[in-house]
Amino acid sequence: MNGIICIDKPQGFTSFDVIAKLRGILKTKRIGHSGTLDPMATGVLPVFIGNATKACDMMPDTSKAYRAGFRFGISTDTLDITGTVTSEHSLKVTKQDVLDVIPKFTGNIKQIPPMYSAVKIGGQKLCNLARKGIEIERPEREITVDSIKLESFDEDSQSGVISVICSKGTYIRSLIDDIGNSLGCGGVMTSLVRTWSGGFSLDDCFTLDEIQSLADSGNIEYAALISVECIFSGLPKTRLNKVQTRMYKNGVKLDLNRIKHIKPEFSEYSVYSYDKEFIGVACADFEKGELRVVKNFI
Repeated sequence: MNGIICIDKPQGFTSFDVIAKLRGILKTKRIGHSGTLDPMATGVLPVFIGNATKACDMMPDTSKAYRAGFRFGISTDTLDITGTVTSEHSLKVTKQDVLDVIPKFTGNIKQIPPMYSAVKIGGQKLCNLARKGIEIERPEREITVDSIKLESFDEDSQSGVISVICSKGTYIRSLIDDIGNSLGCGGVMTSLVRTWSGGFSLDDCFTLDEIQSLADSGNIEYAALISVECIFSGLPKTRLNKVQTRMYKNGVKLDLNRIKHIKPEFSEYSVYSYDKEFIGVACADFEKGELRVVKNFI
């Protein structure tokens, strides 16, 4: 089995828990995922199976979208509602206060990864250090927040919901904490749903129970498996002849001048065989005049 299955990750599961569960359901070990989700979070988790695992770290579309619940007035060590409260604030903010501050957190901004995260510094995961009560300095990272929309805000409970479109590597917990600190009241994330990841939405997702049912009925490849070629659909395409196909599959660099549909404005291509089979992704090196393999999925 080769391809992608989008899972609606259940709350309480780590991303690795999902992989472990799927290995049992699908009877295969060669499974990976794109974009870790915290146990608290639910939503879109693209899972790569078989040869498709080669694409885990090379998805052209790395954008993410989230819907997050939040509450102002408290701060925790994990930056979400599951953590230990570290401070409380009596200051009440208005909906207009929130609307006024949100634009400051859009665009290209700097963000410090939370201690309770899988980020590694000096070979050690921050979350492992945090569980030992150790806090270390973390370098800022540049992220892109394309938009933040305030879906709702209740001034009495100081709780609301935001929708965020952002780049890979953005921590929504940190974003809410930063917004709360900017308002002077602190803030924690109370829920998180990833609604979009790398070109896939919740509409593309299956629950683990649904995957189990499809596997039991033998319909999983027909009903749930997505070809890895779909994530490269935005790349220009080139098709090789029979001789070129054989050479390319063996890793031979091809003469650009002898390949159809190559244009100087594009450096990456989806490559197809003479019989229209998707082979993989190639780089067109115009200085050397050659087409070489980036990754093959056959």
